[in-house]
Amino acid sequence: MDRLVKPDRNEVEVVFIKSQKCSSTFKLTNLMHTMTVAVSLTTTNPSIFSINKPFSIIPPLSSSNYTLQLTHHHHPPLSDPPDAVTVRTAMLPVGKAHHDDLRRLFSKPGPHVFRDAVLTISLVGPTVAEFLITTHHTQIPESFKLFTNSLSQCTKPQLTNLIKPAIEQRNVETVAVLIKAGANTNFRDSTGKSLIPYAIRHGNFDILKLLVDSGTRIENSVDLVLHEAAAMNRIDFMELLLDSFHDELDVNLGNHNGETPIQVAAIHDHVEAIEFSVSIGVNPNAVDINGSTALHFAASNGNLNAVECLLECSNVKYVKNRFGKTAFSLAEENKHFHLAETLRFGDLLFRAARVDDVHALKRLLGEGAWVNRRDQNGWTALHWAAFKGRIKSVKVLVDHGAWVDAVDDAGYTPLHCAVEAGHLQVAILLIGHGGSQVSLKSFQGVVATLDLDSLEKHVTLRSSS
Repeated sequence: MDRLVKPDRNEVEVVFIKSQKCSSTFKLTNLMHTMTVAVSLTTTNPSIFSINKPFSIIPPLSSSNYTLQLTHHHHPPLSDPPDAVTVRTAMLPVGKAHHDDLRRLFSKPGPHVFRDAVLTISLVGPTVAEFLITTHHTQIPESFKLFTNSLSQCTKPQLTNLIKPAIEQRNVETVAVLIKAGANTNFRDSTGKSLIPYAIRHGNFDILKLLVDSGTRIENSVDLVLHEAAAMNRIDFMELLLDSFHDELDVNLGNHNGETPIQVAAIHDHVEAIEFSVSIGVNPNAVDINGSTALHFAASNGNLNAVECLLECSNVKYVKNRFGKTAFSLAEENKHFHLAETLRFGDLLFRAARVDDVHALKRLLGEGAWVNRRDQNGWTALHWAAFKGRIKSVKVLVDHGAWVDAVDDAGYTPLHCAVEAGHLQVAILLIGHGGSQVSLKSFQGVVATLDLDSLEKHVTLRSSS
């Protein structure tokens, strides 16, 4: 015979409760038909785990219950390898013995002492599971079994409450185990939000897809999932959400402030999210409850990239919100002077070129206005000066590095503009500064008001003089 008693389990599960004394009961059965058995129970960590009956006797074919006790702890005392209860036994022919007799019996090793079992101690319950999740233990293969074991004593609501900490740790395997164990993926928090926006904010695509594939649903007016994804600049999230919840999503839905996804993206300077929002039909000219556009938000936050992007895809540069503020006003008010060139100086530069205000041109260029900035049609200040015949402004602009061959959206250069408007002296000046005549003849009607041969003659005479 290799053992005298049989335990009712190989593992003793203790439901750990923070800062409380915890315990678990197990049973040993005497396998002997006629002989009483003495039992000694010890733990690998007696300072933490204790047995209510470290020494006992069990009559023939009888059983006895034992309680494993865990002292108060703030955190579950996990160990690797796990702690255990060692069961040692010895036959007791006399059938009776005092506690001290049993102590002496087991203090002397020998063939009379059987080592019948080693019972693993497993700490289980939601507190243990959350501890393993939040301390990253679930990312360690050796500890993952501890985590799966800890779920054995968790109720469905407790499993559900563990999903958020698992999402926070961005561990898709942990979330998958919780869902498989019975967690409710359609749980909503006190604000009515589902797990989808929570997963978006924590940035793991695989977890988001797992939740979607597990049947998690959204209420877009509450969850605002495209807003959440735009705030993260996660185009992959936005694509997945559109594919999965196409019928539920209104891409132009505003939040409680009336802000659409494009306005949220503008706040965070997320150009990719702005461009994607426009591509799926979000209105770049939309206003919130205060009449502010995405451009207002970008300018107010000093977001140059978003400002430049929005100027390309919207038509709200001069729109005033309910407080009478344009995007430039907000940029100036918040001391985002680096936006002045984009939102204001360019306009002033164009105006100065149109009216031949040389003093204003020089001042603006000296303050940092970019001489080659383009308007909504691709015209530079030099295009405007050439078209209006403002020869003084043309001279100032070319002296400050204006591109004489800059091409607008229709393919026109400043020289084309001068020729079309019949400004001979401006055309001569531009050619003298390197303006190309090659493509002039390709513009039918452009040279109708000016004899090209005469123009070339003037240039030749000017050069020879």
